[in-house]
Amino acid sequence: MMGRFWLGLRQLLVAIDQLAYVLIAVPIYVAFGGPCPSADETISSRVGRAAMKGHRWGLVLEAIIDRLFVLLGARAGHCRRNVETAFLGRAPKP
Repeated sequence: MMGRFWLGLRQLLVAIDQLAYVLIAVPIYVAFGGPCPSADETISSRVGRAAMKGHRWGLVLEAIIDRLFVLLGARAGHCRRNVETAFLGRAPKP
């Protein structure tokens, strides 16, 4: 029973993360263009992709997010580990 609770809670938190990403990314997309944001991507995944490309903002946010997850008990490299494989090598379709 408790296993189901924690699994359900994790899924809820991922959904909130995806919603937060879209709420941040869509206005940026509308104002400045670029690839259309995907509702399936999390903040960590987007930051990980930016860090892998060497974008300064991605590297800074990656360090902050990864440190937070390490403090919460996760292993290092959270952002890059959570990059959505569907986005590697191509932009999401609009």
